[in-house]
Amino acid sequence: MAQLTYAIIGSGYRAQYYARIAVRWPALFRACFLCRSEEKARGIFLQTGVPATVSVENVLSMKPDFAVIAVNKDSVADVAVEWIERGIPVLLETPAGSTPEQLKKLWELEQQGARIAVCEQYHRYPILHAGIEAISQGLIGEPRTAYLSIAHDYHGASLLRRMLKTAGEHYTMTGIALSTPVTRTDSRYEAFYDGESSQEERDVVQVLFDSGKHAVYDFAGVQYRTFIRSRHITVRGEKGEWSDTIVSYVNEENEPVRKFLMPDLPRDYRQFDTQDLKDLRKSWRPELSMETLQDEFAISTILYDMGAFIEGGPAPYSLKEGLEDALFYLTLKQAAGMPFVAVSEPQMPWQG
Repeated sequence: MAQLTYAIIGSGYRAQYYARIAVRWPALFRACFLCRSEEKARGIFLQTGVPATVSVENVLSMKPDFAVIAVNKDSVADVAVEWIERGIPVLLETPAGSTPEQLKKLWELEQQGARIAVCEQYHRYPILHAGIEAISQGLIGEPRTAYLSIAHDYHGASLLRRMLKTAGEHYTMTGIALSTPVTRTDSRYEAFYDGESSQEERDVVQVLFDSGKHAVYDFAGVQYRTFIRSRHITVRGEKGEWSDTIVSYVNEENEPVRKFLMPDLPRDYRQFDTQDLKDLRKSWRPELSMETLQDEFAISTILYDMGAFIEGGPAPYSLKEGLEDALFYLTLKQAAGMPFVAVSEPQMPWQG
């Protein structure tokens, strides 16, 4: 594949993933930041080694193949429109939009010919890819129910769609938002040993699909960075279940079998293998771990697939799916905020 050039619009924590990938794989990727201030541009260059500017003209002079929109979630859709209007394909950080109006606008632009993809990467995590592949192979039979406590909002929506095979299905939600204390142990930037507590904001929502399939979404943001809250997945079918890193099922002779899931690198993306990933794949672990290195691998594969997309091929993750994820997130928040009141997914233009 020829080297891809992309502009990173934004300079926050998520934006820096795209910079690290470009630095690690220079034969495949070249990147440039567009920042809001000279101070931010200088800082991000020193931190990542990737060129940074405050000038749109400077970014355009690099002739980017696409722009990665990695600003705050409320601004992603609006900033994407700016780059679409410049004639540049875009890869949106999630969620694709934070209001129904933003979602409709993006869909309208795609219908008019805009090239829009979404960087939803969770199903490409090696360990989750292995579980989803086990379901696709029919090991547990038709998946019917799921418990998901591993990722928030729109990421959860994407995973549930694949785990339960409910693409395009309408759903109704009921739920509640809970706030309880939890002792601080860790954060994105530092560890805590003071024994103080913070509030754990948790949404617990039941999702009933038209097919009768059912899911429970149960997640709090603290689960990403604490040592005293774990993350779990359970997907059940007639013939078995996927539970965290184990798939239990009956074989053709109706004998019980257990398969221990290992992080799986699809053949097409083995060029993104690293020693860290090799070490991870050498031993099985009972807990479901979601390391940053799996995140970066997953994002790398999406960036790689953008090469085919800008040439007219399919998106690595389609706008339609990204819009469905964002709509799920908006509906989930509404349901959690209205305890035990049934909330139906609203009808949107792309669902026709």
